[in-house]
Amino acid sequence: MAIIVGIKFRGTGKMYYFDPTDITFEEHDHAIVETARGLEYAEVVLGNREVPDKEVVQPLKPVVRKATPEDDARAAKNLADRDDALAVIRRKAEELGLDMKPVDAEYTFDRSKLIFYFTAAGRVDFRELVRALASIFKVRIELRQIYERDDAKMRGALAACGRPCCCSTHLPDFEKVSIKMAKVQGLSLNPQKISGVCGRLMCCLKYENDYYAKASKEMPKVGGRVRTKDGEGVVESNDLLRKTSRVRIATKDGSYDVRTYELADMKFGADRGGKREEADEPGDDEE
Repeated sequence: MAIIVGIKFRGTGKMYYFDPTDITFEEHDHAIVETARGLEYAEVVLGNREVPDKEVVQPLKPVVRKATPEDDARAAKNLADRDDALAVIRRKAEELGLDMKPVDAEYTFDRSKLIFYFTAAGRVDFRELVRALASIFKVRIELRQIYERDDAKMRGALAACGRPCCCSTHLPDFEKVSIKMAKVQGLSLNPQKISGVCGRLMCCLKYENDYYAKASKEMPKVGGRVRTKDGEGVVESNDLLRKTSRVRIATKDGSYDVRTYELADMKFGADRGGKREEADEPGDDEE
């Protein structure tokens, strides 16, 4: 067993294991740790505890120290200065006629580097912009191009459900979502209704997909034939939550009646009614 402490550098980012050495940490403490970017100020989201060795990638980097009041003050100043830095880069990008949208700014803990995040439709030649920013801030400047989902995660926004976007509140990573998930769940395929504020498919399509995919395999296929207590009929639609089907049954007078049956009250073969399932359309998958 290895003793670890869980560290996050951003509220919804990944959690990393560090070696607490001989320091005792509790949740919501802050710590100074060594990273590839140098010393970083981070939040403790998991206090000292033992975890199986197989869950740890050795060697663990040690925590440098528990954050002091001076460290807290420096981190607060770095955070407060980001708005001024963003205002400067927006003004300079406009002056230089660059087609880019600055999204966020971040000082490293020791203020030796200032990192700007931006979105753009294509490649941007920002060499002149970097020189201008370096002369203003007197630190090393780094510009990183990000994508629409990263923009929503960093800045936050209200989703169509009325709550803050999942990516900006609790999702550490973007999971793969696809149009097929919306199809299986019986949702509208209108892009405006299944896309998030970032313009990509909503992350929440993934949440219940496992259930819907499993239930879909248990139910008869739409358009397939099933046997019921009232005779044989054709499946018109399925309710995957209730596990019921609407079946069109031929009546004795030659007309048709649509009736609802539970899964246990229908019989069908291994091919689930015989209708061939539609193949995925090109471009269904979306990261």
